[in-house]
Amino acid sequence: MRVLGIEGTAWMASAAVYDDTTSEEPTEFHDRYEPDSGGIHPREAAEHMSDAVPTVVGDALTHARDRWGTEPIDAVAFSRGPGLGPCLRIVGTAARALAGRLDVPLVGVNHMVAHLEIGRHQSGFDAPVCLNASGANAHLLGFHGDRYRVLGETLDTGVGNALDKFTRHLDWSHPGGPKVERHAADGDYHELPYVVKGMDFSFSGIVSAAQQAVDDGVPVADVCAGLQETIFGMLTEVSERALSLTGADELVLGGGVGQNDRLREMLREMSAQRDAEFFAPAPRYLRDNASMIAVLGARMAAAGDTVAVSDSAVDPDFRPNEVPVTWRDGESVRRVTQPGETVRGAEATVTVAEPVVKRREPKTYRHTALDDRLRRERTTHEARLLVAARKQGVPTPLVREVDVDAGELRLSRVGDCDLAAVVTDQSTGSGDEPDPEAVVTRVGGHLARLHAAGIVHGDLTTRNVRVTTDRPDGGTEQPQTDRPRTFLIDFGLGFHTDHVEDLAVDLHVFEQSLAGTADDPETLIAAVEEQYMTVADHVETSVADGEAVVERLREVERRGRYQ
Repeated sequence: MRVLGIEGTAWMASAAVYDDTTSEEPTEFHDRYEPDSGGIHPREAAEHMSDAVPTVVGDALTHARDRWGTEPIDAVAFSRGPGLGPCLRIVGTAARALAGRLDVPLVGVNHMVAHLEIGRHQSGFDAPVCLNASGANAHLLGFHGDRYRVLGETLDTGVGNALDKFTRHLDWSHPGGPKVERHAADGDYHELPYVVKGMDFSFSGIVSAAQQAVDDGVPVADVCAGLQETIFGMLTEVSERALSLTGADELVLGGGVGQNDRLREMLREMSAQRDAEFFAPAPRYLRDNASMIAVLGARMAAAGDTVAVSDSAVDPDFRPNEVPVTWRDGESVRRVTQPGETVRGAEATVTVAEPVVKRREPKTYRHTALDDRLRRERTTHEARLLVAARKQGVPTPLVREVDVDAGELRLSRVGDCDLAAVVTDQSTGSGDEPDPEAVVTRVGGHLARLHAAGIVHGDLTTRNVRVTTDRPDGGTEQPQTDRPRTFLIDFGLGFHTDHVEDLAVDLHVFEQSLAGTADDPETLIAAVEEQYMTVADHVETSVADGEAVVERLREVERRGRYQ
């Protein structure tokens, strides 16, 4: 299959030709848009695409004909989204015209899926967790079922855009990331806010704090060092959380920000400590490029995944989890296994005994000052919030002992398995498995009681819900209201709040975790929300209305991630 791919989502107009019957890499031609100042201007970028796309496509087609003859192309692939609408429309028009002229199929490629697929293609990994860190995007993806699931993502802006926003404040030219990297090499770490919510994260407050620090006279190099350590520490932490949630042992990096040496260093070190493999493509495949469009386009075309011209409209908000994955049926990223006596989570090592010993080990990939701060804060928060949750009638482990300096908690042992095992039918193997819908319904009620008291769990995933299926006296009969019993654990990212946005994001974290691990997440999510609103409506002292929280949750889900 010989494919001509066209890329033009924002600033890079490029075209590449690729033959999937050989081991050779694609041949690419490109023309980069360089704004005079500030960030990318959509009109200027579109004008650049209008001039550059015909040239790079012509060069690629000439190269293909010189190499393979007069009819060298079997399909034309193009970046259908996400990206800047004016740029995407120019690329789409060019692709349709070329496919019609050559009388070959048209393939519409999701730009972000192409980023992760080029990494999977080059690494040879079967089912990696994929971190996409680009200008307008930042998210974690894993393949399960027939599509990529979003395991975590930015709640406001892309990582590259966040860095650009900071550098525009300093009147530095676009792109800002490389300039932050150069200045950070000469700076000392400056503390900034660190915002991780489960496997989601937020950059806007960090950037505002960095801008204010510069205005207050903190040396620019120090702020750049703090900005890198904070933002890339967050991305590495959520990547480890995704590996822990899914049980995967492979991690792929994609996106232009992935060219940063410090980010790759953090991810490589974290992966090695978890006995996981890490792969980052060469820089030419991390920045926007037509080669990845051509490679994925060839796989899609071979699978018959083409698109009629009448159905080929571009989509500036084209999310990767909206793409039916027709070109692979390999191993799922989800590899849920039952833990042994020692469990290594994303944040702590847990010795399963009575009592359970949970220890937050130092993370050597993080700056020491940042790591010390997070370990102390999270140990303290977890101890306090476990007690506060129990006062609201939410089952949690009992806190036996706390050692803040060592980052260690001793807790009562709860549950026979975690929710991840329940929703994947791996909980007991006895043939009498707990009903996943019954379990998540109880979790929905627990979360409503927490929120009614102004408590956010902060990291409610299917790994942080423990399930007990047997009666304490060893019997098999128990009232339906007690079966199965569920416990919430790991409150280290929790906090007190009465803001509906924080409550909605907490609910979003749990539902996103279900989407990433369950076989039938839609049914389970509906059960969670129904019970959440039912319980919330019966709590007289609630700080927020359950219906208002779910309404805000819909807003969080709709909120554009590609700004």
